[in-house]
Amino acid sequence: MILPRLFRIASRAHVMIYRRTGGRVGAKWRIGAGFRRPVPTLLLEHTGRRSGKTFVVPLLYIEDGPEFVVVASQGGRAEHPQWFRNLLVNPDTRIQIGRHQRSVQARTADPTERARLWPLMVSAYADLSDYQSWTDREIPLVILTPAGAAER
Repeated sequence: MILPRLFRIASRAHVMIYRRTGGRVGAKWRIGAGFRRPVPTLLLEHTGRRSGKTFVVPLLYIEDGPEFVVVASQGGRAEHPQWFRNLLVNPDTRIQIGRHQRSVQARTADPTERARLWPLMVSAYADLSDYQSWTDREIPLVILTPAGAAER
C-alpha cells in the first residue's frame, strides 16, 4: 500500500529535520486541524518488541502537569500503531522536545484519566474526534512520565 509507505518516509524526514534543527523546524504540527492551530510535536523513541531496534516517531502531545500525553490514533486506522505496541513491551524510553531529551516511562491512560484527557487532546487537535469515529477501537492515550517525577 502506498499511503503507509509515504507516511513512513514523511515521518523519517520529519525526525531528521526536527533533530538537525533542534526542533526549530518540525516542533509544530500544521496539517489538518493543525493548519490553523499548530500542535506541539515531540520525538518519541521506542524499542521494537521483536527486533530490539530503536525507532523514532514524531507525535502530537499535550502537557498535563509534569507529564506529556500522546495519542495512538494512527489516523483512525483499525489497528494500533507499532510504537504503541512497542511501548507496551518496553515502556522505559526517551523523548525529545526541542533540543531537550529526557527519559520517560510510558503507560496507557486508565479510563478515568482518558475521560479527563481525551477532550483536552481533541481541543488541541480537533481531527482526533474524526479519527475516533473512523475506527471501532478506542484510541489509547499514552502518558509519558519523566524519570524522577513523582508517581500519581
